[in-house]
Amino acid sequence: MDDSRLRDLLENARVIAVVGHSDDPARDSYRIGRYLRDAGYVVYPVNPTLTEIDGERCYPDLASVPEPIDIVDVFRRAEFLPDIVRDAVRVDAGAVWGQFTVTHPEADRIAAATGISLVMDRCILVEHRRLGIPKRT
Repeated sequence: MDDSRLRDLLENARVIAVVGHSDDPARDSYRIGRYLRDAGYVVYPVNPTLTEIDGERCYPDLASVPEPIDIVDVFRRAEFLPDIVRDAVRVDAGAVWGQFTVTHPEADRIAAATGISLVMDRCILVEHRRLGIPKRT
């Protein structure tokens, strides 16, 4: 995905579901979830093994998130990406974002066949900063 499409995706998104969000402040998913909240996005942690993170409800799956999702940010191993893309399509999410090393050819095929935007092997925090996306107000 080129920079103009990445910029458009990040500037127009409001709700981000972080799949694999950890409650451990040392984990990337925790730090990036916090960064996205601080940048003004509404962030829903998705992790079936947790009920809350920092006092905020944690959701077991994408279907449980209470409002439309603009970006599904994935912190799971690459082998899980095709199923996450399928789940994102089922809830009519706008895009799926696979963090560093999260790539899968089947996920790419599913995204192409269904029309959902897919970013793979890129860190949403790094791209947000690199593109100079302003904090949402």
